[in-house]
Amino acid sequence: MTTVACPTCAAEVIWTPENAFRPFCSNRCKQIDLGAWAEEKYTIPAVNLPEDVDNPDLLQ
Repeated sequence: MTTVACPTCAAEVIWTPENAFRPFCSNRCKQIDLGAWAEEKYTIPAVNLPEDVDNPDLLQ
């Protein structure tokens, strides 16, 4: 049986189809994570594509 750590609280989570909240341990941890994304606590770095470099208006 595969187990993973809950991304929010680090509790062990059994990875099965019956666990509707995986990789989270509960709906609460899932909602905490969603709230962090909504508050922009997490970010994904942007990559400037070559066409962006040629257009300074897109770099702002």
